[in-house]
This record gives sequence, structure tokens and C-alpha cells, in this order.
Amino acid sequence: MKRLALQVSAVAAFFLIWKGYVHFFEVSPLVLPAPELVVVALFRLLGSTDTYYHLGITLTECLGGFLFAIVFGTIVGQLLGRVAILDTVFKPFVIALQVTPKVALIPLFILWFGFGLESKIIVSAVLAFFPVFANSYLGAKSVDRGLSEVFTVGRATQSRRFRLLVVPSSLPYILTGMEMAIVLAIIGAVVGEFVAGTRGLGYLATIKLQELEVDTLFAVVLLLAAIGFSLYFAVGSLRKVMIPWHESANRVSI
Repeated sequence: MKRLALQVSAVAAFFLIWKGYVHFFEVSPLVLPAPELVVVALFRLLGSTDTYYHLGITLTECLGGFLFAIVFGTIVGQLLGRVAILDTVFKPFVIALQVTPKVALIPLFILWFGFGLESKIIVSAVLAFFPVFANSYLGAKSVDRGLSEVFTVGRATQSRRFRLLVVPSSLPYILTGMEMAIVLAIIGAVVGEFVAGTRGLGYLATIKLQELEVDTLFAVVLLLAAIGFSLYFAVGSLRKVMIPWHESANRVSI
């Protein structure tokens, strides 16, 4: 309760400072609207059915990319972490993909996949891929050697070793990667909508900027922040379900 009270107080202090800055320095609403104007715009935004249409599009793009990143990131990370020849051959390509600016790839994705959901999902997946891959790779490399030797002495089959040793050892790392990936998946979806969107919250934010409805633009940003927080918290809560035995399952998520 003390931690929650401290967090609520910090948020309240942030809005008070925001209000004081706007009031005392007479900042134009076209530059930084007062927080109460943003709150009113947020309720007005939530009262529009179009908002939920755009919200559904953004969530579809984000979660679609996130799921692709989980599947391919986990598989590629485990394969490269456990098979030396694959690690030698393919890891430079994976790293090259990561260090390449993703925004520069968006025109190619649009060229290949069009202006629809597909290109935004691909952008989201590409951004979210590397955290899952890197942590899955680290998890595969971090299997306890002593436990591995016990399985070898016990002549455990590869499937049994994978199920009882590799998966439990890798899951804490993979879940950490997922927590980072869900944030990047949202960023990928919104950036894709900024660049080449015709729907979604990123597109809605662009429209509000063009119409100089700055309070509504801030409201869209707050809505995106709330969505990101909720998804991050949901992914973090998976620890209690999937690895209740691990000490990280009992840590405070926020």
C-alpha cells in the first residue's frame, strides 16, 4: 500500500507540475495544453465509436507482431543457442537485422506487403523479435552444466531433457524478453501507422496533429501509454502462471 501510495503521489505531482508550468508561463494550448483539457479530450475520445475501431486495428497489429516475435524469436534463439554450427552461420545475419534502422525498412515492407495490416504486423514483429531471440539464446546457453550431466548420466532422452531441463531453464529469460518485446511491438505498430497508415491510433494521432487538435493528440498519446502499460503488466503477470517456482515470479511488476 505504501508503494502504491508513493506511485499515485508521483503521478499527481507530475500533473501538478504540468499544470503549474502551463499556467505560470502562459504556454499556448497549441504547444502544451493544460492537463484538464487533455482529460476532457480523453473522455471525448473514449466516447467516440471510431476510437475503438482504431484501437482494435492497433491492437491487432501489435499482438500479431508480438506473437510472430515470440514464436520465431524463441525457436531461432533455442536453435542457435544449442546447435553450434547454426550459431556460427546465422547469428551474424540476426545481429545485422537488429542493428539496421527499422524505420528504413518500412518502405520495403509497404512495397512487399501493401498498406494494410500485414506491413504493420511485420514492422511490429521485426522490432519485437530481437529481445525474444536474445533472451531465448541466453536461456539456451545458461542451462546448468551440473544438471545437464545428471540427465546425461541418467540417459535421459533428448525430448525429456528438453522438456524437464531446457524449457524450465530458458523460460525466465524468454519471459524477460517478452516483457521488452511487447513494448517494442506497440512502437512498431504505431510507427508503421505514422509512416503509412490509414487507420489505427498512430494514424489518428497524425490526423489530430494536422487538424491542430493538440489536446486530443495528447489524449491519444495517453491512451497508447495506458495500452502499453496494460499489455506490459499482463505479460509480466505470466511469470506467476508459467514459472511460479522462480524467484522472479514474486517480484513486484510495477
